[in-house]
Amino acid sequence: MKEQLLDRLVRYTAVSTQSDRELAETRKPSTDNQWDLLKLLKKEMEEMGMVRVELTDEGFLFGRLDPTPGKENAPSVGFMAHVDTASDAPGSGVEPRVHENYDGEDIRLEGGTVLSPKDFPALLGYRGDTIVTSSGETLLGADDKAGIAEILTMADFFQTHPEAAHGPLEFIFTPDEETGCGMDGFPLDKLESKLCYTVDGGDEGEVEEECYYAYGAEISFVGRAIHPGKARGKLVNAASMAAYYATLLPRSESPEATDGRFGNFWVHHIEGSIEQGRMTVFIRDFDRKGMDRRLAALDAFAAATEAAFPGGSVRVETKKQYVNMKEGIAREPRLIDYLVTALKEEGVTPLRTPIRGGTDGSRLTEMGIPTPNIYTGGHNYHSRTEWIPLSAMESCCRVLIRLAGKWS
Repeated sequence: MKEQLLDRLVRYTAVSTQSDRELAETRKPSTDNQWDLLKLLKKEMEEMGMVRVELTDEGFLFGRLDPTPGKENAPSVGFMAHVDTASDAPGSGVEPRVHENYDGEDIRLEGGTVLSPKDFPALLGYRGDTIVTSSGETLLGADDKAGIAEILTMADFFQTHPEAAHGPLEFIFTPDEETGCGMDGFPLDKLESKLCYTVDGGDEGEVEEECYYAYGAEISFVGRAIHPGKARGKLVNAASMAAYYATLLPRSESPEATDGRFGNFWVHHIEGSIEQGRMTVFIRDFDRKGMDRRLAALDAFAAATEAAFPGGSVRVETKKQYVNMKEGIAREPRLIDYLVTALKEEGVTPLRTPIRGGTDGSRLTEMGIPTPNIYTGGHNYHSRTEWIPLSAMESCCRVLIRLAGKWS
């Protein structure tokens, strides 16, 4: 199993699949390179013997395993992961590095990137393990190609072990999850399962049944240009307006200043010139009332900016990205009960924690298909210091096998 997992992870991460937030609302997938991995996975699924394998025109890939004899009446259960990688760090030309028998010392990568136990103490829990990283020049992309590898290794296990009972199983791979638009246009009518899991979490043992309420805000600034020698009382600098607005977002409510159940504002993109400025702000909160407060604050900051720059204007446009999935998942308690039992049977301590982010499962839960999230085993996602231990991938795969069996 470890050899299969490592082979799949290395092959999948070497395929560049970075998505593009700027294009995600107008094309699907947002980048052509996501098709490369989707088509590769479709071929592997067909060769594995999956049935009803289908890749839609918008990049949603489905495959199924029929139930073992006598398990035809068990509920169909879906397992989902996404093919794209984040744009927060360089993601093109990924060159995975495999570090066998990790000795507990610093892992020195290219470009001065260092993974040190002083900074990342979780490394010390995997001495003697195989650690997979990028070259240090890019992210690795184990978010979520580790999830894909774990799901397909589970599927391969059932195909090569017919004595292992399972009900109907469905596998779904999606594009553009990292843009927040991954489930836009999802063909719900093609989904055969009424219960699903995403395999898109982090640390070994994580069980995630709650996530943020999430909104994105596009904020535009309009200034007025004139020769700087004649600017007094006339020039309005839109770039300065955008910078001023950014300083109004409370530093104590930024991602780097919050943890646990505390929400935040964070500037994801900013650009500007004299006449035009633009900013993307993401807003996150675990509580609906807290989200309402944050959305109102964006309008208040806009008014304050206009007051500070007479003659300039600010427009705030918000869009819901996903909602807290807790209530939807609570309607089917077996989803978590079976998962926690499977973890304990594999000797993995369940870590029930809210997601400080979201998954395709957040959106799918909102659509009426309760979908909690399971760990992949990875660390430091969206960064050049991303790493994943092979033993955690193996434990995830074994948990998935047990979990599928419990639903039968």
